[in-house]
Amino acid sequence: MLKNILKLALLSLPVMLSLSVSALAADMNGAWASDASVCSKVFVKNNDRISFAPNAELYGGGFIVEGNRASGTFQKCNIKSRKDDGTNIHLIAACSDGIMIQEMKFAVKLVGADQITLILAEPQSVESPFVRCRL
Repeated sequence: MLKNILKLALLSLPVMLSLSVSALAADMNGAWASDASVCSKVFVKNNDRISFAPNAELYGGGFIVEGNRASGTFQKCNIKSRKDDGTNIHLIAACSDGIMIQEMKFAVKLVGADQITLILAEPQSVESPFVRCRL
């Protein structure tokens, strides 16, 4: 059960990280991974463009934020609404896995310039830390 929740959180991560609206936009753009040590295994850079490396999901995955869009290895999301409560940024996004579109709710806690925590409240509270990959 917990493994499925963590997998959902990782697959849903693109939603939370497309916070490109407002002053946080520049801070959220880029490639994010579960651990800095896997950045080169999850992402590749060609012609100043970041994309996923082959088998990126085997290394914990991650997501790429570009403006108001975020993509993971299996999902692409567009942010529908955003609310900053001072501690967390609450998001509602429309995410597609290529077969269906699902509305998802998340919160992002900004820990530092290159660190965030993704918070998925349902069905069970799960927090997943992510770091920005400098490629």
